[in-house]
Amino acid sequence: MTEVDVAAFPDGFLWGAATAAYQIEGAVTEGGRGPSIWDTFSHTPGRVLAGDTGDVADDHYHRWPEDLDLLQELGVDAYRFSIAWPRIQPSGSGPVNHAGLDHYQRLVEGLLERDITPVVTLYHWDLPQALEDAGGWPHRDTAERFAEYASIVGEVLGDRIGVWGTLNEPWCSAFLGYASGVHAPGRTDRAAALAAAHHLNLGHGLASQALRSVLPAGAQLTIALNLHQIRPASDAEEDLAAAHQVDDVGNGIFLGPLFDGAYPPTLLERLRPVTDWAFVRDGDEARCHAPVDVLGVNYYTPTLVRRRRGSGDGRVSHAHGESRATPFVGCEDVEFLQPPGDTTTMGWAIDATGLEDLLLAVHHRVPDVPVLITENGAAFDDVVEDGRVRDTVRIDYLADHLAAVGRAIERGVDVRGYLLWSLLDNFEWSFGYARRFGLVHVDYDTQTRTPKDSAWWYRDLIARYRQR
Repeated sequence: MTEVDVAAFPDGFLWGAATAAYQIEGAVTEGGRGPSIWDTFSHTPGRVLAGDTGDVADDHYHRWPEDLDLLQELGVDAYRFSIAWPRIQPSGSGPVNHAGLDHYQRLVEGLLERDITPVVTLYHWDLPQALEDAGGWPHRDTAERFAEYASIVGEVLGDRIGVWGTLNEPWCSAFLGYASGVHAPGRTDRAAALAAAHHLNLGHGLASQALRSVLPAGAQLTIALNLHQIRPASDAEEDLAAAHQVDDVGNGIFLGPLFDGAYPPTLLERLRPVTDWAFVRDGDEARCHAPVDVLGVNYYTPTLVRRRRGSGDGRVSHAHGESRATPFVGCEDVEFLQPPGDTTTMGWAIDATGLEDLLLAVHHRVPDVPVLITENGAAFDDVVEDGRVRDTVRIDYLADHLAAVGRAIERGVDVRGYLLWSLLDNFEWSFGYARRFGLVHVDYDTQTRTPKDSAWWYRDLIARYRQR
């Protein structure tokens, strides 16, 4: 196992864990919560493996004190969680559901009582179904409603939360939700996916403005992007061009508006056969240009590409067995290859050098913007034996990736913290309960929580950092 050099991590480094509301809360009809697109999607036959839904999940809505005790036992500094928009505004607009706000106020108070810093994500994919019925993220009004929702939550919780995230992985929301259809709402419309990406950018910009107007001066804003660490299969010109093409639609479509106030010209031109970009109104790119105080980076695996050889329509195999359109709109002439080496149960290649390379690329792109690793982790087939989960393969994964973070820091990247995905085994979107990412094993029949060996390894690593 790789040894993690805790001396590489700066003073004040945040060690934590992360979750998302729909994946853990359950109680989908309690406390005034309205339906989300994931409620609808998971209840649609054939959408989720084994027909699983998030109706109960980890029952965190009722068991949150127990889960916060687990966080305290691990000794973490921070906990990243998401607020379910349908708990605050059941239809996505209009009156506030105070029972929903009260739940998150109790959660935040519970964290503060345990000396754990709350890191909030306002949107982790659970769009109120009523907004999807009205057009969803391809519709401009959704961005405006999102800003109103952000303002509501910011006014109530602003004095107790230091780090506010607007969106989690908007690439997934736009392209898995509206292009390939493997995520909610399950649409397959390439033009709609591009409109969704723009309105997610706009939503970030408008929500940032709304939050800045109600939050204390010291509050920090972030957005969590699943930036793709893209590697060409060779140095051939056609493969380098393919990598650039994927970079535009995988990264530039969000980084451009966020940091430059403009979409990459190559992206706009290449995708004109798909859309005329009429949904980008005058002044929109300036509104999207809402730089963050710290950039959230989610990383799991690198992306290996080459120019497609021979015939092919750009469709990719999905884990459920059927063929789906590629989520990388405009990249139908690019072939996505399986990187070499071991994989997790998600089928993702295990490669910690990808995280180091990604952090260095981000630092080169925006050298003055600090980074917070908002997600990193792995799913493996975990089994409880004699009251214990011996997940040594996860420990190896985490040690390798944290060592990579340490090397990036030593090479000049300003990394402020590491929020491991995930605290608990949970509802893993279209894979249901068949994939386990947690530090803590959850028996979904009894809701029994069993910390895995990786949980105790992480606890000891944090303790070693503090004792250095």
